[in-house]
Amino acid sequence: MLQQIDETLPTLSRAERQVGRWILDHPRRAAHAAVAEVAAAAGTSQPTVIRFCRSVGVSGFRELKIRLAEAIGRPASYLHRDVERRDSGRDAAVKVIERSIQTLIDARPLVETLPVDEAVALLCGARQVVFVGSGASGHVAADACHKFFRLGLACTSTSDVPTMLQQTAVAAADDLFVLVSQSGLSQGVLRAAGNARRRGAGVLALTDAASPLAAQATLLLACPAHEDPNVYTPMSSRLVQLALLDALQVATALALGQSAEDRLRRSKLALAAARHGPD
Repeated sequence: MLQQIDETLPTLSRAERQVGRWILDHPRRAAHAAVAEVAAAAGTSQPTVIRFCRSVGVSGFRELKIRLAEAIGRPASYLHRDVERRDSGRDAAVKVIERSIQTLIDARPLVETLPVDEAVALLCGARQVVFVGSGASGHVAADACHKFFRLGLACTSTSDVPTMLQQTAVAAADDLFVLVSQSGLSQGVLRAAGNARRRGAGVLALTDAASPLAAQATLLLACPAHEDPNVYTPMSSRLVQLALLDALQVATALALGQSAEDRLRRSKLALAAARHGPD
Protein backbone atom coordinates (compact mmCIF):
# COMPACT_ATOMS: atom_id res chain seq x y z
CA MET A 1 0.00 0.00 0.00
CA LEU A 2 2.81 2.42 0.84
CA GLN A 3 4.52 1.77 -2.49
CA GLN A 4 1.18 2.25 -4.26
CA ILE A 5 0.69 5.62 -2.54
CA ASP A 6 4.22 6.69 -3.44
CA GLU A 7 3.74 5.76 -7.12
CA THR A 8 0.38 7.59 -7.28
CA LEU A 9 1.52 10.88 -5.71
CA PRO A 10 2.51 12.62 -8.99
CA THR A 11 -1.01 12.15 -10.39
CA LEU A 12 -2.86 13.57 -7.39
CA SER A 13 -4.16 17.06 -6.70
CA ARG A 14 -2.14 19.29 -4.39
CA ALA A 15 -4.43 18.65 -1.42
CA GLU A 16 -4.43 14.89 -1.98
CA ARG A 17 -0.63 14.92 -2.23
CA GLN A 18 -0.53 16.50 1.23
CA VAL A 19 -2.55 13.57 2.57
CA GLY A 20 -0.32 11.05 0.80
CA ARG A 21 2.92 12.60 2.03
CA TRP A 22 1.66 12.71 5.62
CA ILE A 23 0.64 9.04 5.47
CA LEU A 24 4.01 8.04 4.01
CA ASP A 25 5.74 9.94 6.82
CA HIS A 26 3.43 8.55 9.55
CA PRO A 27 2.13 5.14 8.36
CA ARG A 28 1.64 3.63 11.83
CA ARG A 29 -0.21 6.66 13.13
CA ALA A 30 -2.38 6.76 10.00
CA ALA A 31 -3.30 3.08 10.38
CA HIS A 32 -4.94 3.84 13.75
CA ALA A 33 -6.20 7.39 13.17
CA ALA A 34 -9.69 8.71 12.51
CA VAL A 35 -10.36 10.43 9.20
CA ALA A 36 -10.65 13.79 10.99
CA GLU A 37 -7.21 13.31 12.57
CA VAL A 38 -5.59 12.57 9.21
CA ALA A 39 -7.28 15.59 7.62
CA ALA A 40 -6.13 17.92 10.41
CA ALA A 41 -2.58 16.57 10.42
CA ALA A 42 -2.28 16.88 6.64
CA GLY A 43 -3.82 20.35 6.60
CA THR A 44 -6.75 19.31 4.40
CA SER A 45 -10.44 18.45 4.77
CA GLN A 46 -12.15 15.15 5.49
CA PRO A 47 -13.69 14.99 1.96
CA THR A 48 -10.14 15.36 0.57
CA VAL A 49 -8.99 12.35 2.59
CA ILE A 50 -11.89 10.31 1.20
CA ARG A 51 -11.06 11.42 -2.35
CA PHE A 52 -7.44 10.46 -1.71
CA CYS A 53 -8.53 6.94 -0.71
CA ARG A 54 -10.34 6.46 -4.01
CA SER A 55 -7.45 7.96 -5.97
CA VAL A 56 -5.03 5.36 -4.59
CA GLY A 57 -7.36 2.47 -5.43
CA VAL A 58 -9.20 1.68 -2.19
CA SER A 59 -12.93 1.95 -1.56
CA GLY A 60 -12.72 4.22 1.47
CA PHE A 61 -10.88 5.20 4.62
CA ARG A 62 -11.62 1.94 6.41
CA GLU A 63 -10.01 -0.12 3.65
CA LEU A 64 -7.05 2.28 3.57
CA LYS A 65 -6.42 1.66 7.27
CA ILE A 66 -6.62 -2.11 6.78
CA ARG A 67 -4.16 -1.98 3.89
CA LEU A 68 -1.80 0.26 5.88
CA ALA A 69 -1.91 -2.14 8.83
CA GLU A 70 -1.00 -5.00 6.51
CA ALA A 71 1.83 -2.98 4.97
CA ILE A 72 3.46 -2.10 8.30
CA GLY A 73 3.04 -5.57 9.76
CA ARG A 74 6.32 -7.18 10.69
CA PRO A 75 7.13 -9.89 8.11
CA ALA A 76 9.38 -12.89 8.66
CA SER A 77 11.80 -11.54 6.06
CA TYR A 78 12.03 -8.54 3.78
CA LEU A 79 14.48 -10.42 1.56
CA HIS A 80 12.61 -13.31 0.00
CA ARG A 81 9.65 -15.49 0.91
CA ASP A 82 11.79 -18.63 1.18
CA VAL A 83 15.02 -17.23 2.62
CA GLU A 84 15.77 -17.14 6.34
CA ARG A 85 18.39 -15.08 8.15
CA ARG A 86 20.35 -18.15 9.16
CA ASP A 87 20.75 -19.31 5.54
CA SER A 88 24.19 -19.20 3.97
CA GLY A 89 24.72 -17.25 0.78
CA ARG A 90 24.78 -20.50 -1.20
CA ASP A 91 21.53 -21.71 0.42
CA ALA A 92 19.84 -18.40 -0.31
CA ALA A 93 20.95 -18.50 -3.95
CA VAL A 94 19.58 -22.03 -4.38
CA LYS A 95 16.24 -21.05 -2.83
CA VAL A 96 15.85 -18.00 -5.05
CA ILE A 97 16.60 -20.03 -8.18
CA GLU A 98 14.26 -22.83 -7.13
CA ARG A 99 11.44 -20.37 -6.48
CA SER A 100 12.01 -18.77 -9.90
CA ILE A 101 11.90 -22.16 -11.60
CA GLN A 102 8.72 -23.14 -9.74
CA THR A 103 7.04 -19.87 -10.66
CA LEU A 104 7.57 -20.53 -14.37
CA ILE A 105 6.45 -24.15 -13.98
CA ASP A 106 3.26 -22.95 -12.28
CA ALA A 107 2.65 -20.48 -15.12
CA ARG A 108 3.12 -23.11 -17.84
CA PRO A 109 -0.44 -24.60 -17.83
CA LEU A 110 -2.02 -21.16 -17.91
CA VAL A 111 -0.12 -20.05 -21.00
CA GLU A 112 -2.18 -22.41 -23.17
CA THR A 113 -5.33 -20.50 -22.15
CA LEU A 114 -3.97 -17.05 -23.06
CA PRO A 115 -5.12 -15.23 -26.23
CA VAL A 116 -1.66 -15.15 -27.78
CA ASP A 117 -2.84 -15.17 -31.40
CA GLU A 118 -5.21 -12.29 -30.71
CA ALA A 119 -2.38 -10.35 -29.04
CA VAL A 120 -0.14 -10.96 -32.05
CA ALA A 121 -2.86 -9.64 -34.36
CA LEU A 122 -3.08 -6.44 -32.31
CA LEU A 123 0.70 -6.00 -32.41
CA CYS A 124 0.99 -6.62 -36.14
CA GLY A 125 -1.88 -4.26 -36.95
CA ALA A 126 -0.85 -1.33 -34.76
CA ARG A 127 0.44 1.98 -36.13
CA GLN A 128 2.70 2.16 -33.10
CA VAL A 129 3.18 0.09 -29.95
CA VAL A 130 3.82 1.78 -26.60
CA PHE A 131 5.01 -0.40 -23.72
CA VAL A 132 3.98 1.07 -20.37
CA GLY A 133 4.92 0.12 -16.83
CA SER A 134 5.57 1.77 -13.47
CA GLY A 135 8.31 0.88 -11.00
CA ALA A 136 9.78 -2.59 -11.58
CA SER A 137 7.25 -3.19 -14.36
CA GLY A 138 8.68 -0.17 -16.15
CA HIS A 139 11.95 -2.06 -16.61
CA VAL A 140 9.99 -4.98 -18.08
CA ALA A 141 8.25 -2.60 -20.49
CA ALA A 142 11.59 -1.12 -21.59
CA ASP A 143 13.03 -4.60 -22.13
CA ALA A 144 10.06 -5.54 -24.32
CA CYS A 145 10.43 -2.40 -26.43
CA HIS A 146 14.11 -3.21 -26.95
CA LYS A 147 13.16 -6.63 -28.34
CA PHE A 148 10.07 -5.77 -30.39
CA PHE A 149 11.54 -2.85 -32.34
CA ARG A 150 13.95 -5.27 -34.03
CA LEU A 151 10.95 -6.87 -35.73
CA GLY A 152 10.28 -3.62 -37.57
CA LEU A 153 7.46 -2.46 -35.31
CA ALA A 154 7.31 1.22 -34.36
CA CYS A 155 7.88 0.94 -30.59
CA THR A 156 8.44 3.19 -27.60
CA SER A 157 8.31 2.62 -23.85
CA THR A 158 7.55 4.82 -20.88
CA SER A 159 7.63 4.40 -17.12
CA ASP A 160 6.94 7.91 -15.81
CA VAL A 161 3.33 8.85 -15.15
CA PRO A 162 3.21 12.29 -16.87
CA THR A 163 4.56 10.82 -20.12
CA MET A 164 2.23 7.82 -20.15
CA LEU A 165 -0.76 10.07 -19.47
CA GLN A 166 0.18 12.44 -22.30
CA GLN A 167 0.90 9.65 -24.77
CA THR A 168 -2.45 7.98 -24.12
CA ALA A 169 -4.28 11.32 -24.22
CA VAL A 170 -3.17 11.90 -27.82
CA ALA A 171 -3.46 8.27 -28.96
CA ALA A 172 -4.93 7.26 -32.30
CA ALA A 173 -7.41 4.44 -32.79
CA ASP A 174 -4.77 2.23 -34.42
CA ASP A 175 -2.24 2.67 -31.59
CA LEU A 176 -1.62 -0.18 -29.15
CA PHE A 177 -0.60 0.29 -25.51
CA VAL A 178 0.92 -2.75 -23.79
CA LEU A 179 0.45 -2.11 -20.07
CA VAL A 180 2.52 -4.14 -17.61
CA SER A 181 1.56 -4.18 -13.92
CA GLN A 182 1.95 -6.96 -11.38
CA SER A 183 -0.84 -5.70 -9.12
CA GLY A 184 -2.95 -3.87 -11.69
CA LEU A 185 -3.51 -1.16 -9.08
CA SER A 186 -1.02 1.53 -10.12
CA GLN A 187 -3.14 4.64 -10.51
CA GLY A 188 -0.92 6.16 -13.18
CA VAL A 189 -1.15 3.05 -15.35
CA LEU A 190 -4.90 2.80 -14.71
CA ARG A 191 -5.44 6.39 -15.81
CA ALA A 192 -3.32 5.78 -18.88
CA ALA A 193 -5.48 2.77 -19.74
CA GLY A 194 -8.63 4.87 -19.37
CA ASN A 195 -7.20 7.57 -21.64
CA ALA A 196 -6.27 5.02 -24.29
CA ARG A 197 -9.70 3.40 -24.24
CA ARG A 198 -11.44 6.76 -24.57
CA ARG A 199 -9.28 7.51 -27.61
CA GLY A 200 -10.25 4.16 -29.15
CA ALA A 201 -6.71 2.75 -28.90
CA GLY A 202 -5.96 -0.88 -28.07
CA VAL A 203 -5.02 -1.82 -24.52
CA LEU A 204 -3.14 -5.10 -24.06
CA ALA A 205 -2.59 -5.73 -20.34
CA LEU A 206 -0.20 -8.12 -18.58
CA THR A 207 -1.56 -8.14 -15.06
CA ASP A 208 -3.56 -9.96 -12.41
CA ALA A 209 -6.85 -11.17 -13.90
CA ALA A 210 -8.83 -9.84 -10.93
CA SER A 211 -7.28 -6.36 -10.98
CA PRO A 212 -8.85 -3.04 -12.02
CA LEU A 213 -6.36 -2.85 -14.91
CA ALA A 214 -7.62 -6.17 -16.29
CA ALA A 215 -11.12 -4.69 -16.44
CA GLN A 216 -9.79 -1.79 -18.57
CA ALA A 217 -8.01 -4.01 -21.08
CA THR A 218 -9.03 -4.62 -24.66
CA LEU A 219 -7.18 -7.92 -24.33
CA LEU A 220 -5.74 -9.56 -21.22
CA LEU A 221 -2.66 -11.73 -20.79
CA ALA A 222 -3.16 -12.81 -17.19
CA CYS A 223 0.07 -13.08 -15.16
CA PRO A 224 -0.54 -15.56 -12.35
CA ALA A 225 2.55 -14.97 -10.17
CA HIS A 226 1.68 -14.14 -6.57
CA GLU A 227 4.32 -11.79 -5.17
CA ASP A 228 5.02 -11.56 -1.48
CA PRO A 229 3.92 -7.99 -0.60
CA ASN A 230 6.55 -7.79 2.14
CA VAL A 231 9.39 -8.07 -0.41
CA TYR A 232 10.13 -4.68 -1.90
CA THR A 233 11.58 -5.80 -5.24
CA PRO A 234 9.29 -8.03 -7.34
CA MET A 235 11.03 -11.22 -8.43
CA SER A 236 8.65 -13.99 -9.46
CA SER A 237 6.11 -11.72 -11.12
CA ARG A 238 8.83 -10.03 -13.16
CA LEU A 239 10.05 -13.39 -14.46
CA VAL A 240 6.56 -14.32 -15.65
CA GLN A 241 6.13 -10.94 -17.33
CA LEU A 242 9.49 -11.21 -19.09
CA ALA A 243 8.85 -14.79 -20.22
CA LEU A 244 5.38 -13.95 -21.58
CA LEU A 245 6.70 -10.96 -23.51
CA ASP A 246 9.58 -13.04 -24.89
CA ALA A 247 7.07 -15.66 -26.06
CA LEU A 248 4.87 -12.95 -27.57
CA GLN A 249 7.84 -11.48 -29.44
CA VAL A 250 8.69 -14.85 -30.98
CA ALA A 251 5.03 -15.46 -31.92
CA THR A 252 4.88 -12.00 -33.50
CA ALA A 253 8.06 -12.69 -35.49
CA LEU A 254 6.49 -15.89 -36.81
CA ALA A 255 3.37 -13.99 -37.87
CA LEU A 256 5.41 -11.31 -39.65
CA GLY A 257 7.33 -13.97 -41.54
CA GLN A 258 10.48 -13.43 -43.58
CA SER A 259 10.52 -9.65 -43.10
CA ALA A 260 10.91 -10.05 -39.34
CA GLU A 261 13.63 -12.68 -39.74
CA ASP A 262 15.50 -10.42 -42.16
CA ARG A 263 15.37 -7.54 -39.71
CA LEU A 264 16.59 -9.72 -36.84
CA ARG A 265 19.47 -10.89 -39.02
CA ARG A 266 20.42 -7.33 -40.02
CA SER A 267 20.23 -6.24 -36.39
CA LYS A 268 22.60 -9.02 -35.38
CA LEU A 269 25.01 -8.18 -38.20
CA ALA A 270 24.98 -4.50 -37.23
CA LEU A 271 26.00 -5.38 -33.67
CA ALA A 272 28.72 -7.70 -34.93
CA ALA A 273 30.10 -4.96 -37.20
CA ALA A 274 30.15 -2.52 -34.29
CA ARG A 275 32.16 -4.98 -32.18
CA HIS A 276 34.67 -5.98 -34.83
CA GLY A 277 34.83 -2.91 -37.03
CA PRO A 278 34.25 -2.69 -40.82
CA ASP A 279 35.69 -5.34 -43.09
